[in-house]
Amino acid sequence: MIDTAVSLAVDDREGALNQALLYPLRFEPIYQYRLWGGRHLANLLTAPLPSGPIGEAWLLSDRDDHQSCVTNGSLKGRTIGQLLKQFPEQMLGTQAHKFQRFPLLLKFLDVHEMLSVQVHPTKANKNLLPAGETAKTEAWVVLEAGTQSRIYAGLKPETTEAGLRLALKNGTVVNQLAEFTPKPGDAVFLRAGTVHALGGDIVVFEIQQNSDVTFRLYDWGHIDAKTGKPRALQVDKAMACIDFAEGPVRRVMPVVETKTPVERERLFHCEHFWLWRLRGQSPFTVGAAGVPHVLVCIGGGGQVEHGGATYAVAKGDVFLLPAMIGACTFQPLSAVNLLEIALPD
Repeated sequence: MIDTAVSLAVDDREGALNQALLYPLRFEPIYQYRLWGGRHLANLLTAPLPSGPIGEAWLLSDRDDHQSCVTNGSLKGRTIGQLLKQFPEQMLGTQAHKFQRFPLLLKFLDVHEMLSVQVHPTKANKNLLPAGETAKTEAWVVLEAGTQSRIYAGLKPETTEAGLRLALKNGTVVNQLAEFTPKPGDAVFLRAGTVHALGGDIVVFEIQQNSDVTFRLYDWGHIDAKTGKPRALQVDKAMACIDFAEGPVRRVMPVVETKTPVERERLFHCEHFWLWRLRGQSPFTVGAAGVPHVLVCIGGGGQVEHGGATYAVAKGDVFLLPAMIGACTFQPLSAVNLLEIALPD
């Protein structure tokens, strides 16, 4: 009985210590060279941009080759992968048994030139998935766009594989793509198997399954300045993934869930991720008990309040709220524009 009591006391102390260690965690962006990139991310993030065209900032990444690091508090320098291994239940709550790594990859994209016409594999394409990778459904929220910006999403009705292959051969593939001129605030959901591209000086937030598998159909004649050569295409693999029955993809219509104390719009609600846009200037609640939430500040700023401490949030900042810390108060400094992300139940 004594041994059992001692063991329980030790477990209680360790549990209390683990809880004391966790708090709202801010992560450092990981910049990625892309030949189609630009310099607009300098206006969105405070971390200095490397030289050259920077197309992506990976905001939250639990991948072996790119691990996001904590930049605030006592856990500064620790990676998200290390934290999930040490505190799986405290970080992921009810989702801990489902995932060996954080299941989402979050990015800002600055697409100055055109992104390649591409497609991501579906669950049905298991033979095309490298070990450890998954299918990749993703979505975009447009942050900046101009008159030359374009989003290509889905194929025009009645497009067939034979017709698409002929268009690739003739250089007329753009005629097979559904397109529209985006504006800031637009939301686009891209199910795995959807042909897509974008460009023309557009900046978007991207949320996706934690996979890095892309098959290029067409690359607009781009030459990589680093190699002096065109990038490789994977036409046959892309064709095997395309859902030819899907047709054009339209903008998502936001669903307004609340007006006060914050306007909360639901943009995406799928089996892989839920995402809301929050806009307001009065205090409001973020996060929830038992599940992790992520905050991405895309305009304004403020602070997250938790456990008697405050955590400053500026434009471009990304915070992970571990499951065990539950709901927090967000106190805007002025009008704020946040994206809040959760893992589905």
